[in-house]
Amino acid sequence: MKKWSLLMAFVLVLSSILGACGSKSNTASGGTKNVKQEMTVNAMTEPPSLDPALATDTTSGWILDHIFEGLYTRDKKGNVVKGVAKSVKKSDGGKTYTFTLRDDAKWSDGSKVTAQDFEYAWKHVLDPSTASSFAFYMYYIKGAEDYNKGKGSVDNVGVKALDDKTLQVQLTAPLGYFDKLLTMWTFYPVKKDLAEKNKNWAASPAQYVSDGPFKLSDWKHNSQVVITKNNQYYDKNAVSLKKVTFKMVNDGTTYYQMYKTGDLDMIMNVPTDVINSVKNSKDYKQTSFFGTYMYMFNVKKAPFTNAKIRKAFAMAIDRKAITKNVTQAGETPAYAMVPPGAKTDKGDFRKTGGNYVKENVQEAKKLLKEGMKEEGWKTLPQVTLIYNTDDNHKKIAEAVQEMYKKNLGIDIKISNQEWKTYLDTTKQGNYQMARMGWIGIFVDPTVILDFYLGDSPNNETGWKNSKFDSLIARAKVEQNESKRYELLHQAEKVLMTDMPFMPVYFYTNTYMVSPKYKDVVYYVNRYPYLKWAKKTAE
Repeated sequence: MKKWSLLMAFVLVLSSILGACGSKSNTASGGTKNVKQEMTVNAMTEPPSLDPALATDTTSGWILDHIFEGLYTRDKKGNVVKGVAKSVKKSDGGKTYTFTLRDDAKWSDGSKVTAQDFEYAWKHVLDPSTASSFAFYMYYIKGAEDYNKGKGSVDNVGVKALDDKTLQVQLTAPLGYFDKLLTMWTFYPVKKDLAEKNKNWAASPAQYVSDGPFKLSDWKHNSQVVITKNNQYYDKNAVSLKKVTFKMVNDGTTYYQMYKTGDLDMIMNVPTDVINSVKNSKDYKQTSFFGTYMYMFNVKKAPFTNAKIRKAFAMAIDRKAITKNVTQAGETPAYAMVPPGAKTDKGDFRKTGGNYVKENVQEAKKLLKEGMKEEGWKTLPQVTLIYNTDDNHKKIAEAVQEMYKKNLGIDIKISNQEWKTYLDTTKQGNYQMARMGWIGIFVDPTVILDFYLGDSPNNETGWKNSKFDSLIARAKVEQNESKRYELLHQAEKVLMTDMPFMPVYFYTNTYMVSPKYKDVVYYVNRYPYLKWAKKTAE
């Protein structure tokens, strides 16, 4: 370490001398001219898919957001701005959008991004044979839902390339947040001729083509993903980093030590046992995150087939103790589904809606007893809580396990699985109680409540409620904002009354980030965006 410090001192002195001799270009670039523009971050887990049509998780989305760009993107402040779209015109009372693409929008192989690429990509998402879990996000488009559910033709879907540079999109009703919706990866373009020739184009870097600030260069499964600067990107001059490596290390002690030794430049989910010792350091960063940490109940598997037992489990944990003593990262205890942050005409949606879960051990015991009597159980069926492998998830599960033992006299088991396996397990419904987190693709209650729609592939609880579905459907076409929010409040009340899940806390994200890096952007509903990031010192 001493040798390294002496070397750095020499380099800094030398840099000052050179600067004094008139190195204007280095000064103008913020002192980064001779700095190796690379960054290594920890993604923690293997991305299950880097196909925009199939990705459903935040890890895959984090990488996809760097290697693709849609019609809209976001600026440094998180505002929605035009991306691949050069201009947009609305007609038919806001139901028809006509996008003109940028002339300089290119794929990483140098070919032009076309309107046909967008049409192909979106219809591929909707194709029933694709089995995209996020296809329902396109149901705002005319004919999309019928086609996806096998009730209509692809020819009736309201997405059409009028020519190479013009894309027309027809909606079933005007949608005030359509531009925000189009920033999510499900709406990214895919190079049509490549995908038609090779269905597995997204499986490896050899044939991978994208249109974002970076391109996929290497993918060693369960080890790392490497992306490099895409010199075909129209805004390439804004991109400083030449290379970003996403490591896959999910053991908290290990990745924290890798950060301390400089093997990682950024880590997220700072281990809870070190937060108090690092939270005042210049490396530490805590950000809001528009999402909910929860435990899903499988309502088709005992004992969670009984609503009273679900409520008993939800009422028997101490959320404040979890956030204060276990997670320790400034999370807010959650007593409903929609997190704070969604502004309405009456203020914050969460504050207006209030709490739905009431922590009460005595009432929980009473409900548990009543539920068991209704089912004819003298002994509660054994319960196993599963979570994806992560030190913080483990500590929360252990705390919940202890609370159930103390408050309800129930000994539950806990079990972990690797992320990809875990997603398969929950998708197949092979669980009783499972950890899940849901982050809004943009800041609106709709995209949070969408998780529990009866036909949402993400709703893996087995719970369906026609009243809830109807209220959400009505809210999506309601043009009066006040009435729209009221419908969403009613929908959340239905959800929290049946309680197919139990909210634990509303997210924050914690990071350790090397001070050498500047202009890292932290969006409220995505992991850090590195398009403008740059390294200022070696």
